[in-house]
Amino acid sequence: MSKLYQFTLDPYCRRVRLALAEKGLTPQLADERPWAPSQQLLDLNPSGLLPVWADETGQAICGIEAVGEFLEERHPEKSLLPGNAWARAEARRIVAWFDVKFYTEVTEPLLTEKVVKRFMPGSAAPDMARVRLALQNLKPHLDYLALLAEERSWLAGDELSLADLAAAAHLSAIDYLGDINWRENQVARSWYERIKSRPAFRVLLSDTVAAMPPAPHYAELDF
Repeated sequence: MSKLYQFTLDPYCRRVRLALAEKGLTPQLADERPWAPSQQLLDLNPSGLLPVWADETGQAICGIEAVGEFLEERHPEKSLLPGNAWARAEARRIVAWFDVKFYTEVTEPLLTEKVVKRFMPGSAAPDMARVRLALQNLKPHLDYLALLAEERSWLAGDELSLADLAAAAHLSAIDYLGDINWRENQVARSWYERIKSRPAFRVLLSDTVAAMPPAPHYAELDF
């Protein structure tokens, strides 16, 4: 059986898990701690970075883009980059928005300060200035997502794409922490309710982190 080396709240691992579920694939999950990668993970990927996908033979593919492109090529029956070249370029643009800009301004500081530092031995207390700035940065990103969701059926066009999965992966990790006030942006909330209600999203709704239960509404479809 294929295996995905992942950390529950890592947004890139979450995107891979959503993509696998949309394609009807169920890998074995190998839980890792990004701040203390196992020797097995380092043997597969010397950088220690997640996600890492290993097939039945143990051959590994490392990194979110490499894994994503591999899954698209090996399992094209349900493409997550649909449409023509322009549509695929737009989907990739939005993926990059969340995986680079949103991650830098929102996801990384929140996860580092509220999750990673909690488990790292000898780590300093959370930097609440970083947390406050990340939460401040969250609002314009939700506004941009709402703008896309109002203009299109899905974020990149008429069909669900990797753009929606990337956005949902980052937002669901933050939502686990209870850091999104969905009442402040009903359009973004409606989009999130739609994708959260998809059968593929169930792979994330049962997630738990030791000693860190999710926000009470995290697994609710109607929140």
